[in-house]
Amino acid sequence: MNGRPASPLPAILTLMAAMSVVPVMDAIAKHLSATLPVNQITWARYVFHLALAVPMMLMLHPARELRPARLGLQLLRGLMLVISTYTFFLGVAYLPLADALALAFIAPLAVTALSPLLLGEHVGARRFTAVAVGFLGALVIIRPGSGLMHWAAAYPLAAGISYALYVVLTRKLAGTAPPLVTLVYGAIIGALVTSASLPFAWKAPGAAEWFWMAAIGLCAALGHYLIIRAYEHAPASLLSPFSYIEIVSASALGYFCFGDFPDSWTWVGIAILIASGVYISLRERKLALKRDVPSAPT
Repeated sequence: MNGRPASPLPAILTLMAAMSVVPVMDAIAKHLSATLPVNQITWARYVFHLALAVPMMLMLHPARELRPARLGLQLLRGLMLVISTYTFFLGVAYLPLADALALAFIAPLAVTALSPLLLGEHVGARRFTAVAVGFLGALVIIRPGSGLMHWAAAYPLAAGISYALYVVLTRKLAGTAPPLVTLVYGAIIGALVTSASLPFAWKAPGAAEWFWMAAIGLCAALGHYLIIRAYEHAPASLLSPFSYIEIVSASALGYFCFGDFPDSWTWVGIAILIASGVYISLRERKLALKRDVPSAPT
């Protein structure tokens, strides 16, 4: 052993793979939204995800690890993820994939803005300025008052805020249960909540629709498993900038599958959002490194 820290490259490549898989789930949801209710598509995402993730959890974790602490926060965390998924799927039903995803990427900015209130974390003026700039990027994408604003833009924005609350609650729950167990509990809550809504909106799927509904669950399980693996081997502040590759994947899928491609102003807004998010991530990494440096002896 040479004592050198492990290379972060495998974790980065794993996250990049995840960010190529997750937009496929969103593209399938957009495809299915033409014929099926969105709550039914959301139900499929959780139920089929659960069917794949539970056996994996039981193989990897003993029974004593399957009862998470702070069950109330686990339930609230799962509910935030359900709301985020449902509102995002509503958004992609009406908007191009890349536009919806770009707006949902206000989540990292919202996490930074909410951290002082909900986690008691100190956020300095530089990061708050980056948050403000990022929200300006979202306004460039939406362009209120231009006549181009689509009312459905509210859905991915709501998805981003809900996901930010999910991330904040995940931070609160850090260390109380293995990541895969926490992920499965979120899927259980999603399956229960969406199942309760099915009597109010259900359309009998055909064979092809059942196939795509199962594919959504497969993409969700695989994508989130890869995300967990990536973050197990590298810090979040290092990996976070690479999550924006998801916008590139979504743009490619939107173009080849639906003929959608962001216009020039949307790309400007996306660039502003990405720059703000990357700056916040790099700033948090720099502060974390400072905290890890031992103080000089006195």
